[in-house]
Amino acid sequence: MTKKALITGITGQDGSYLAEELLRRGYEVHGLVRRVALEAPERRTERIAHLLDKVNLHPASLESYPSIFHIVSRYDFDECYHLAAQSFVAESFADGFSTMNTNINGTHYMLAALRELRPQCRFYFAGSSEMFGKVREVPQRESTPFHPRSPYGISKVAGFDLTRNYREAYHMFCVSGILFNHEGPRRGFEFVTRKISNTVARIKLGLATELKLGNLEAQRDWGHAKDYVIAMYMMLQQSEPDDYVVATGESHSVREFCERAFAEVGLNYKEHVVVDERFRRPAEVDQLVGDSTKARTVLGWRPKYTFDELVREMVQSDLETLSRTKGHEVSKLSSSP
Repeated sequence: MTKKALITGITGQDGSYLAEELLRRGYEVHGLVRRVALEAPERRTERIAHLLDKVNLHPASLESYPSIFHIVSRYDFDECYHLAAQSFVAESFADGFSTMNTNINGTHYMLAALRELRPQCRFYFAGSSEMFGKVREVPQRESTPFHPRSPYGISKVAGFDLTRNYREAYHMFCVSGILFNHEGPRRGFEFVTRKISNTVARIKLGLATELKLGNLEAQRDWGHAKDYVIAMYMMLQQSEPDDYVVATGESHSVREFCERAFAEVGLNYKEHVVVDERFRRPAEVDQLVGDSTKARTVLGWRPKYTFDELVREMVQSDLETLSRTKGHEVSKLSSSP
């Protein structure tokens, strides 16, 4: 019997990698997308363009319980991976209301629909290291108290509590992955790591001269999204539901990420990076580093990518993409009358 999996946020970085992993394992993969994504697929489904003939996409809104209920009623899903969210921390400060509405209500709607229609469906909630916020201990583990420092972090704590409540109150198989920062070539340009890798490539190609950033001393535990989606899958294969921290256990500063990224193309970051106070958070989270002992022991999960490999892949990918684009534009100019 072929397993059916539903992925919310399938067009995002994690959703695209997870869809690939589940297809590789023989799953029938379904994804929820906004209707506008189906109306402009060349841009909004770019990350899964190579999978469009292999996955089933359904228009729905996380802000509409009836639309979620409708999709869940049509298919007997075995697993649901709830990844969709307004996930950019800076934007959550700018528009806390929509962040709360989408992230909290969307999670509640998914859980409620599954409880009503598919109570045997296993549910994964995408938690975040931002839930720890103003950290009480370093490194952070499953028992570390939450102290979120952004509307995004607050919304994720609420989603975590909702997921745990459905597990305990209704005996559903509901788990949360408390994932630390995970990056890759498919990361959105609004995130600092992709902003760095893309701008480094642009500077190398003569398309830019400087990179403006906020707090260079902020430290994060950065892994590769490819590794982290495997942990998501592993959590739903266990005999009992539980929550897990997923992290590399290594801490690196934004400054260090810059140094490695610029060095990848033979440049000195000090000559191009400009600190701009506008990019500092109203409430900063200074040091996030995870203790994934439980995931490594219980799940048998291990990250394969090193920090250096992650930075190298992101920079080289952006360099390759921009080189093609630049070459195409030069070609068009040279062939014009």
